[in-house]
Amino acid sequence: MDGAARAPRRIAGLPALVNGPARARGTLILAHGAGAPMDHPFMTTVAEAVAAQGIRVVRFEFPYMAARREGRRPGPDREPVLRESWTRVVAEAGTRGRTVIGGKSMGGRIASMVADDPSVTERVTGVVCLGYPFHPPGRPDRLRTAHLEEIATPVLILQGERDIFGARAEVEGYRLSEQVEVRWFEDGDHSLKPRKSSGRTEAEHLAEAARLASEFVLRVTG
Repeated sequence: MDGAARAPRRIAGLPALVNGPARARGTLILAHGAGAPMDHPFMTTVAEAVAAQGIRVVRFEFPYMAARREGRRPGPDREPVLRESWTRVVAEAGTRGRTVIGGKSMGGRIASMVADDPSVTERVTGVVCLGYPFHPPGRPDRLRTAHLEEIATPVLILQGERDIFGARAEVEGYRLSEQVEVRWFEDGDHSLKPRKSSGRTEAEHLAEAARLASEFVLRVTG
C-alpha cells in the first residue's frame, strides 16, 4: 500500500501531513523532536513505512516550528503550549479508541504526558516514543520519568543502546510502569543510528522501528 503523504494541510490550526488510507484500522499521530520539523527524513521514513501497513499516520508541528517555516527562529514552546497542542490535534484527528500518539524525542515525551489526560483517553489507546529523552545529555540526575512510573496507557519506547538522553545501562535501572515497554536498538544513538562498526545500518533500524510501531498500533487499537 502506498505510504506517500497527501498534500500538506492544517489540523487544529497547525501544519500537518497525512500518510496512509483515510479509512484505516488505526491512526498514529506523531510530533517532531525539538530541533527538526515533521518532514525531517527520520519522520518521513517512519511515517511512510507505518502507513504502508494500512495505518493512517498524521504528523503535525508545534507552534514554534510552524513559526520557523515563516522565517522566524523561536525556541521550543513551553510545556503548557506543547500539551495543549497535543490535545487539540487529538480532538480533531484522533478516532475514538483507535488512536496512538507519540513522536520523536520531545514530541513523544509530551505525548506520553497527555496520554492519561481525561480529555484524550476516549481516543488514545497507546503511545510510541521514537527515542525518549529520559534526561538532558550529561545530566542523568534530571530524570523525566515521574509520569512514566504511573502511566496507565500502554507505551512503546524505541531506544538506541547508546542514546545520550538515556542509554541502556541507565534506563534498565529506572522504575517504570508495567505499561511501559522499551525495545533496544543495538549501538543506536538518539535517532537509532548505529555506528558502521556495529555491522548494522540506519535503514535497518528505521525499518525495524516502523515494524514494531505498526505492530503496537494494531495491537492496542484492536
